[in-house]
Amino acid sequence: MADGSSDWTTGLKVAVAPRIGALDAADWDRLAANDAYPGHPFTRHAFLRILEDSGSVGRKTGWLPQHLTVRDAQGRLVGVAPLYLKSHSYGEYVFDQGWANAYERAGGEYYPKLQVSIPFTPVTGPRLMVDPGCPDPDGVRRLMVAALRAAAVDNKLSSVHVTFPTPEDRTALTGAGWLDRHGIQYHWENPGYRDFADFLGAFSSRKRKAVRKERQAVADSGVELLTLAGAELREEHWDAFFRLYNATSDRKWGWAYLTEDFFHRLGAEMADSVVLVMARDPARPDARGRPTWVGGALNLMGDDTLYGRNWGSAGDYPFLHFEACYYRAIEFAIGRGLKRVEAGAQGEHKVQRGYLPVTTYSAHYIVDPALRRAVADFVEREREGVAADIETLMAESPYRQGDGGSE
Repeated sequence: MADGSSDWTTGLKVAVAPRIGALDAADWDRLAANDAYPGHPFTRHAFLRILEDSGSVGRKTGWLPQHLTVRDAQGRLVGVAPLYLKSHSYGEYVFDQGWANAYERAGGEYYPKLQVSIPFTPVTGPRLMVDPGCPDPDGVRRLMVAALRAAAVDNKLSSVHVTFPTPEDRTALTGAGWLDRHGIQYHWENPGYRDFADFLGAFSSRKRKAVRKERQAVADSGVELLTLAGAELREEHWDAFFRLYNATSDRKWGWAYLTEDFFHRLGAEMADSVVLVMARDPARPDARGRPTWVGGALNLMGDDTLYGRNWGSAGDYPFLHFEACYYRAIEFAIGRGLKRVEAGAQGEHKVQRGYLPVTTYSAHYIVDPALRRAVADFVEREREGVAADIETLMAESPYRQGDGGSE
């Protein structure tokens, strides 16, 4: 580059931090800030530190922190990436177990692998975080991509995976030859609804009646729902939510990714980003005569987006999941003037409740040429399938034509 920034990049130093606490929080958050994702809660130093300090992330859980850092000649941090050495593929929400099984059947070793991601969090956001004020941000990003590839090759690892990157990160990765994988999520967009009734007014009559029927069923059940944020959160709420989350995780997957300490730390250190919807049943008093907590939905909030994350329940309450996770989230977002709600991975049932399909992305570097060719063929065919699925799902949109657009 004519301005000499290419000379500047030659003085950059790449290193690895074995824990997020080894890096200054203000420096990390300065690089994580991104105007396209204002107030993103998951890329904050505090969130990643809570994951590590609570024991949810670490060697014992198969997520060994190896955070990538880039410093200039003066030692100033100009690039970071949340990087982990992984011994499995759980908690990623971009499923590569099929690749692992095929490679190991052929005599290869797929694990350990490198993963650039926010653990247990299928939310798009900055992954290759670069100081926008440095002389050559694109050069730093290219250096980080090259360093990730070199780390896999030099350490004889099978692969590196960057999940849910921003468009600029994706461009840097695919431009370097990484494989481009597509997936589907379901997001609700707020064009400026006045209230929930105004939102439902955008639905077709039949779909509007269906939502009202579901909400009425929850109301008729006698269950009480509370939407709690910030200073409204109490220890009893976190105790109850963890019991619900843990029991539900055990039923569905066999174990819970997040520890009880994680939730208490989250409430203590990031309450400003938390929105917790809790449901209680007065007809089921506990030993002290208080209504029993029977459901909970955890959301985190950025400046313009609400992110639905975890759900837990106890008992059979028809439509309570939809009410707590989807409808209450929409009500909260409208009340706060948020632009969208991201309801997370999976769940075609979300479409009928106003959450439309959007494409998500991941990028993959596969070291072994034979495996790389096989995976390249797979993701190419998968991309075609994802595009077709989104077209089919959009045809099932509950919105009247011209209302409630997609991203």
